[in-house]
Amino acid sequence: METFIKDVTSLVSTIDDEHEITKRIAERLSELLAGDYRLPPELTRPSNEHHVNYPVYIAPDDSWSLACVVWDVGQHTPVHGHQTWGVAGIYAGAERETRYLKPVASEPRRALTPAGEHVWERGQVTVCCTTDDDVHAVAAVGEEPTVGIHIYGGNIGTLNRPLYDPATGEVQWFVSGWDSPPGQ
Repeated sequence: METFIKDVTSLVSTIDDEHEITKRIAERLSELLAGDYRLPPELTRPSNEHHVNYPVYIAPDDSWSLACVVWDVGQHTPVHGHQTWGVAGIYAGAERETRYLKPVASEPRRALTPAGEHVWERGQVTVCCTTDDDVHAVAAVGEEPTVGIHIYGGNIGTLNRPLYDPATGEVQWFVSGWDSPPGQ
């Protein structure tokens, strides 16, 4: 993980284009997941109440963050956005991602337009968001918790982000915060 963090730090500090950054980080994350790296067990434990966001690394300047996001069987997120770029890889389990077209600010209060659904499984990596394509919901599917390794262009635990009502397009803003791994 130390090498991965150094690689991402270098990419974030030398590339301005978020599409190029996410492409390169996705390549590095694919390599990490294909290797023999194992997360500490405390970063893979779900909560019975809601999905959890465990911070693994937050850049000192908040330019990017690395998190383990864990959903117990059947848990899901509301439809939301990130307000930054992001790359997600599945470490364990599987998740169903439902994407929506990003609403146009000039057309408020309109139902969101579905843009597809995909099931991501262990070892697979996706660019989950860029600032021009950033609305989705995620659900754990299968019979085991889903553990994702997520990299975002900012401190995702402190960013003010939108929650969307898919039927009306209504937006509410939230800050997700960070969860503490059990025993810490």
